[in-house]
Amino acid sequence: MAIDPALMEILACPCPVHAPVSEEPEAIRCTLCLTTFPVRDGIPVMLLEEATPGPAGIGTPAGG
Repeated sequence: MAIDPALMEILACPCPVHAPVSEEPEAIRCTLCLTTFPVRDGIPVMLLEEATPGPAGIGTPAGG
């Protein structure tokens, strides 16, 4: 899966913090809270209802 780099520059976690995201195999991951969002047919699904929360929860920084 390769997401257009221009799209990756503007994507952000939809939580209130709006942290940047990184591309992972088959997913997009918030760089702050580590919440993952699925990518279906090459399209990131950036809906909180579809997300897998990070270890501390959606929008809460991982590790503290």
